[in-house]
Amino acid sequence: MIDLWTEIPQKVAEVQVCYDARSVEVSKYNGQEGDFTDKYAVVGCYWPPHFVILDGQTLEPFKVVSTRSYTFDTEEYHPEPRVASIVASTYKPEWIINVKETGLIWLVNYADPNNPTIKMIEAARFLHDGGWDASKRYFLVAANQSNKIAVVDALEGKLAALVDTPAVPHPGRGANWVDPEFGPVWSTSHLGEGAIVSIGTDPEGHPDSAWKAVRVTPLPGSGSLFIKTHPNSPWIWVDMALNSDPALSRTVCVIAKKDPSKVYQCWEIATYGRAVHMEYNRQGTEVWVSVWGDASKPGETGEIVVYDDATLQEKTRILNLVTPTGKFNVYNTVNDIY
Repeated sequence: MIDLWTEIPQKVAEVQVCYDARSVEVSKYNGQEGDFTDKYAVVGCYWPPHFVILDGQTLEPFKVVSTRSYTFDTEEYHPEPRVASIVASTYKPEWIINVKETGLIWLVNYADPNNPTIKMIEAARFLHDGGWDASKRYFLVAANQSNKIAVVDALEGKLAALVDTPAVPHPGRGANWVDPEFGPVWSTSHLGEGAIVSIGTDPEGHPDSAWKAVRVTPLPGSGSLFIKTHPNSPWIWVDMALNSDPALSRTVCVIAKKDPSKVYQCWEIATYGRAVHMEYNRQGTEVWVSVWGDASKPGETGEIVVYDDATLQEKTRILNLVTPTGKFNVYNTVNDIY
């Protein structure tokens, strides 16, 4: 836990809850059952296969829950199903916890955190990253080895849809925007295919498009790890960090929201390394992109490149970083803006 309000950010608390931590979230529900805002935190682990509930103010861990269980489809016991991603519902005192290998999405109610109740939703294997739609009612998560996106209705507490996608969807949190033809959509990129797929997310306003892959935007190559946009931006940004072509692996592309049928522009952001993970500032006027480097090569350890989102022109570079990856604007992260 880090205090960002001090002139120099200060570490307030530290705790180790696993050997390989994967995801962290806080409690966000504030309603009839009480105000749980930041009261608890939860950490999901790859190893050991469990999640841990902590005091949100002190990080004192007080509840460990194993994820060892059975696969939803074949009912085979899995000894180490990993926690892939966690998000907090604002409709109920619940965390949505995705258990990778079993294909089960757990709705964990923390109203009584020492005795949490868990509803298991059968989805698809192998669950990974995901994010909310623009309304924050529906959570969309990639089942990347099944080539599907699972949609969970957080209000009703049920699976709303399973949407087929190209090979190995990898959205990060995904990208919410308004398609000129299909209305509100959520988009994912893919590791296995050079394409962005956009899924309709407005069952009331655009019922014919809801929970369907309504648009495919071709990319120059596969290997994408992250896709990003902002409500104030005219663009959708995407990387191809794991492409086998070195030039494509350090290339980013932008798609214009007003013409999403094709890529608007692509360019290499460095002469070395891989371009990965875009993040906006709060206003949606700047985009920060990481360059993965090699710590053994002087001058090629890594950097962050900052772009003006309106003009797509480079503003500055933050140099001498060692393989930077994720960086997160605090306001956008807390408010699930992506």
